Amino acid sequence: MELVERAEQAMHLKQMLMECDSRKGKVVLLDGPSGSGKTELLHRVAEHASRTGGLVLRAACSRAEHALPFGVLGQLLRSAPVPDASAGELEELLLRAAATQDAGAGSDAHRPPAGGAAVIGPELAGVLADITRAVLRLARDAPVFLAVDDVRHADRLSLDCLLYLARRTGSARVMAVLTDDSELPGGRPMFRTELLDQPHAHRMALTPLTEAGVAGFLAAHLDRPSAERLAPEFHALAGGNLLLLTALLDDHRATGGVRREGYGRAVLRQTSRVDPPVAAAARALAVLGTSARPDRIARIAGIDAARAESALRTLAAAGLVNGLTFRHDVARQSVLDDLPADERATLRIKAAELLYEQGCPATETAGLLVEADRPAGAWSVDVLLEAAEQELIAGRSHRAAAALEAALRARPEPAAEHAAIEARLVQVRRLSDPATAETHLAALVTAAHRGDLTPAHSVDLVRQLLWQGRTTEAGELLERLRAAELEPHGEVAALLHDTEQWLAWTHPTLARRGRKPRGPQPTADVAGQPTDPWCRPTALLADALVNGRSHEVVQGAEQVLKDRGPSYDITWPEEPALLALSVLLNADRPDAGAWCDRLLTEGHTPYSPTWMGLLSSARAEAAVRQGDLSRAVDHAQLALSHVSPNAWGVALGAPLSALVLATTRMGRYDEAESYLTRAVPKAMFETRYGLHYLHARGQFHLATGHDHAALADFLACGERMRAWGIDVPGIVPWRTSAAEAWLELGNREQAARLAYDQLGRPGHNGARTRAAALRVLAVGGPVGRRPQMLTEALDLFEQCGDRYEQTRVLADLSDAYSELGDNRRARTHARRARHLVTLCGAAPLNEALLSFVDESDEPAGSHPTATDSALLTGSERRVAALAVGGYTNRDIAAKLFITPSTVEQHLTRIYRKLGVTCRKDLPIELTTSGVEAVSAAGEA
Repeated sequence: MELVERAEQAMHLKQMLMECDSRKGKVVLLDGPSGSGKTELLHRVAEHASRTGGLVLRAACSRAEHALPFGVLGQLLRSAPVPDASAGELEELLLRAAATQDAGAGSDAHRPPAGGAAVIGPELAGVLADITRAVLRLARDAPVFLAVDDVRHADRLSLDCLLYLARRTGSARVMAVLTDDSELPGGRPMFRTELLDQPHAHRMALTPLTEAGVAGFLAAHLDRPSAERLAPEFHALAGGNLLLLTALLDDHRATGGVRREGYGRAVLRQTSRVDPPVAAAARALAVLGTSARPDRIARIAGIDAARAESALRTLAAAGLVNGLTFRHDVARQSVLDDLPADERATLRIKAAELLYEQGCPATETAGLLVEADRPAGAWSVDVLLEAAEQELIAGRSHRAAAALEAALRARPEPAAEHAAIEARLVQVRRLSDPATAETHLAALVTAAHRGDLTPAHSVDLVRQLLWQGRTTEAGELLERLRAAELEPHGEVAALLHDTEQWLAWTHPTLARRGRKPRGPQPTADVAGQPTDPWCRPTALLADALVNGRSHEVVQGAEQVLKDRGPSYDITWPEEPALLALSVLLNADRPDAGAWCDRLLTEGHTPYSPTWMGLLSSARAEAAVRQGDLSRAVDHAQLALSHVSPNAWGVALGAPLSALVLATTRMGRYDEAESYLTRAVPKAMFETRYGLHYLHARGQFHLATGHDHAALADFLACGERMRAWGIDVPGIVPWRTSAAEAWLELGNREQAARLAYDQLGRPGHNGARTRAAALRVLAVGGPVGRRPQMLTEALDLFEQCGDRYEQTRVLADLSDAYSELGDNRRARTHARRARHLVTLCGAAPLNEALLSFVDESDEPAGSHPTATDSALLTGSERRVAALAVGGYTNRDIAAKLFITPSTVEQHLTRIYRKLGVTCRKDLPIELTTSGVEAVSAAGEA
C-alpha cells in the first residue's frame, strides 16, 4: 500500500527514533480511522528501525484475543530476535506472569473498579518490574522499538504492563508506537489518558486522504492524466480510505468499474474491524436504504440514539458512508449479502414494521417487505396493495408487480381476495412482458370457475387467455359469463356487451352473433361516453370497424387519441388507441402515421413495452399503407424488440405481416421468407391478426411467382372474413389481391368479377378500395379505357398518400400511353414513377421502370423547365416539391406547419405560373430544387 500524505508523520517518527538512540525514550499514539494508513506507517517505521540497528518487538491486537491474559505482551516478548539466554529469560518471565495471574484470578486484587484500571497486587507488580528491567537491559545493546497495532483490542494485563513500561522509558533507548482510533466507541479511555499523560508521550493524528492525496496515490499506479481524471470519483467512493482506494484501483484495472469481489470485500473488511454496535448500525443503514434516519438506525440496530450517532461518525470516518447513505450501492449490497438470509429478512421486516408504525409512504415500506420475501402479517398486504397502485401511477410497473407478488405470498386466504390480487398482478405484468403473465392464467381460470373472480376480472381474464391463444378456455369462461343472470342495465351486463363488440372485431370466432346493441350507436362522440374508460370507446370503435362505418367515427377516434393517457385503466390501456388508429387507417386517413408518431414520442405512465410494441406495429402498418417501406421495416422490427416474439401471442401476426409485406415490396425476398418461417401460434389464424398474416404471405407468393399459392391465401382471407361477418376491405383487400393473382394466371374474367364485386358492395367505397379495384379493371381491360380508370385510381391513391400504389399506377399509365403511341405522356408518367419508387424503395418496381426511356430523351418544351420553376417563391417551391413527392395536401400542411387551405392556394398559383393543370404535370426537378428548403422547414 502506498503511503500518501504521510511523509511528514513518517519523518517525525524517524526523528524520534534517532532521539531515542540518545536515551530520550518516546511513546507515540498513532490515532486515526480505519483505512487511514496507521498500520502501514507503523510497519514502515518498524522496518526503518530494524535497518538502522534497532531491536523491533511487534504485536498485533485482535478482538478474538481480547480476553487472553498477557496475550499482547507475549507477542512482543516472543517476537524479539535475541540470543537464546535472553529469550529463555523472557519466556520464564511470561510464565511467572501467567502463574501469578492464575493464582490471583479468584481474588479481588485484579478486578478493576468501575471505570478504572486494574488494581495490581504486589506479586504481579514484581513480575511487571522484572519484565520492564529485562526490556531495558535489551535496550543497552540497541534501541528497542515496540510496535503495537490496534491497541484498543489488547488485553487489560498487557495494557497495564505497557503503562508500567511507558512510565520508565523516558530516559531509556526505548520507543513505543501504538495505533488506535479514538472515535470508535468501546475503547480504553483510561489507558489512553494515562499513556498520554507521560511527558515523553505524543499523539499523532492521521486523517483520510484528500482528493489531491488520492490523485497522488493513483499517479503511482496510473498515468498522470488518468489519475487526475479518476481522483474525484475515487475520493467520493472511498472517502480517502487507503484500503478502499486500493480495492477500487484493482477493480478499475480488472473491469473499469466497481466489483463486489474487490471494493465490496474491502468494505466487509472495514466493517469487520469495528465494534459490534458500529457493525449493527452499518447493517441497519444497509437495510433501511433511503429511509434511514438516526433514530430508525438506533431502533433497528438495538442501540441508543447517542451510540447510533457515534457509529455513523465512525462509518463516515472510515470512508464507508456519506451522511446517511453508503458511498456506493456495492457497499450497501455487500453488507446485506454478508448477513445470513434469515437475519436479513428479519431485519427487513423489523424495519418495515417501524416505517409502518411511523406512517411512512407505502412505497417505502413495501420495498422492505418485497426484499424480505416472506409474509409479515395481515397489515403488510394492505401496504403492498397500496404501494402497487402508487408505483403504477409513477410509471414503475416492475415495482408494482413485485409488490403484488409479495402480497400474493402474504395472503393465501380468503380465496376471492387471493384471486383478485393475482388478477391484478396479471394485468400489471402484461404491461412489461405478457409471457410472464401466462404462468398465472391456469390458477385464475380455476378461481373463475369456482366463482372467486369478479365478473370484471373474469372478462379481463378472457382477454388475457385470447392473447395467449388459449381459445378453448376463453370460450368456456365466456359461456359461463353469458349464462349468468345479470341485471339487464347493470354494469356487468354493459361490460359483457362491450366485450362482445370487441370480440367481433378482434376474435370473431368467439363473438356471439345476432345481439342487438343497447341504445343508439353514437357516431362522433366516442370518447365522451360517461361509462367505463376502456369498454365504451373500444366497443363503439370496434362496432364501426366491423360494420364498415369507420368514416362515421373518425372524429371520435381522433378524440380517443387526444385523450389517451393516464386516465385509462391498465386492464387494457392500448385497445382504445389501437382501435382508433385502425379506424383512421380503414377510413384511408393518411394522418394515421402522424398520430402514431405523436403517441410514440409522448411520455406514458405507466410505461409499457407491450404498449410501445403494439404502437410500433401500428406505425409499421401505417407506413406500409403510405408506401414508406423502410420505415415500415424499422418500426416492425422495433415492435419485436419491445416485446419478444414468444410474448406476442396471437398478435404476432401484426408486426410479422408488416415485415413480410414491406420487405416483399422492397424486393428483399430472402428476408421476407425468413420472417414467414418463424413459428406462429395456430390460434392466430382464428383472429384478425391471422388475416393480415395470410394477406402478406399471399403478396410474397405473388411477387415470387407462386400465383396459385397466393390465390389460395387471398381466398382463405375472404372465406374467413365472410364467415366471421367482418368482410371489410379496410382489414385486408382480399378481393383485389385475389384479382391480381387471377390476372397473373391469365383469368381476366375472374379478376374483373372480383373487382366489380368490390366496387358494388354497399358502404365499402373508400378511396383505397375503389382505387385498387379500378386499377385491376384497367390492367385487365382494353387499353383504350385504361388511362381514364388509372388516372382516377392515381388521384384516389394520392388522397390516401400511398406512394407505392401511386408508383404502380404511374407505371401502368406509362405502359398504357406507350401502347397507345403517346410517348410524351408515357415518358412523363415514367419519370414520376421513377421518382416515387426512389422515395418508397420498391426495388422490383424500379427494375420494371428501367424499360421506359429516360426523361432526357423527351423533346424540349414538352414540360415545364427548371427556368419556369425559378418563377416560384420559396414557399411555393417547398409545396411543389412535396406535391411531386406524392404527399397529400393534408400531409404537406402538417410538414410545413400551414393549413390545407394555404396549400391549395399555393398549388393554384404554382399551376398558373408553370402552365399546368394538375400536380401530375409538375416537373420532377422541383423535388431537387425544393428538398433543402423542405428540410430546413422541417428542422425549424
